[in-house]
Amino acid sequence: MRRSRRDGIDLGLAVFGVLVFVFLFLPILVIVVYSFNTGRLLGAWDSFGFAAYSRAWNNPVIGDAVRTSLVTGVLASLVSTVLGTIGGVALARARTGARWAGVLTALLAVTLITPEVIDGISILPWLVTLGTDGGLSIVNNGMVRLIIVHTSLALAVVTFIVRARLRGMDEQIEEAAADLYATPWNRFRQITLPLAWPGIFAGALMAFTLSLDNTIVASFVQVPGYTPWPVYVFGTLKVGLRPEIAAVSSVLLLLTLAALAVVWAVLRRSGDDNTSVAATLTGG
Repeated sequence: MRRSRRDGIDLGLAVFGVLVFVFLFLPILVIVVYSFNTGRLLGAWDSFGFAAYSRAWNNPVIGDAVRTSLVTGVLASLVSTVLGTIGGVALARARTGARWAGVLTALLAVTLITPEVIDGISILPWLVTLGTDGGLSIVNNGMVRLIIVHTSLALAVVTFIVRARLRGMDEQIEEAAADLYATPWNRFRQITLPLAWPGIFAGALMAFTLSLDNTIVASFVQVPGYTPWPVYVFGTLKVGLRPEIAAVSSVLLLLTLAALAVVWAVLRRSGDDNTSVAATLTGG
């Protein structure tokens, strides 16, 4: 009796889990299917074909929006990866109870939990003040603005990923290198950086995907001529979606899934890197 009741609970949880996944991913599947609609409107199915992909490829406005998103994502991920790696190494190597480490961790955590609407409202006046009153004309550039805000949103993610990676590392490896008279720079370049590389790479890809999908903050700071793809899609809601939107969104979805798959593969194989570095130190 107890076993049958347990089986019923497991079956109910399994069905509930399937329904949740259907609820979350069925709309995405519908968008992918309708990207092959040859009609002029997304909601009115005409026939199956690749006309939407062709029209999207030949549309200069869509091309500029996608290009802006990709360039912003790459540059923002590079900047946030460099700064996040420095912050992650500093936090991982901070002494227990260091006040500055607690303050830095709290500040980074705040950026993760703060609603993006508040981020946009607070960042926009700051950028305007720097560009107009402060005389920093570079801040008035739309691409620079997007890189700044996307970097600020992704910095915490990269920092925490790198810190988690280094905290799981055996510190005796670095101590052994120090005993062999390795300079701090050589220890970082030959020991710390290779061990932290899976986390750094994963953080860079996560920063890229966060930048690629950002809509709210980007809509606050973007200027004409530098409209990222999510903001462009949001603007088209006023006049009706077309299959070209679904076509480009499907391509970007595949790009995002590929990036996440690479992150998963890198983190899964990160244990092998520890073994290889340790073998190098011991001459194995």
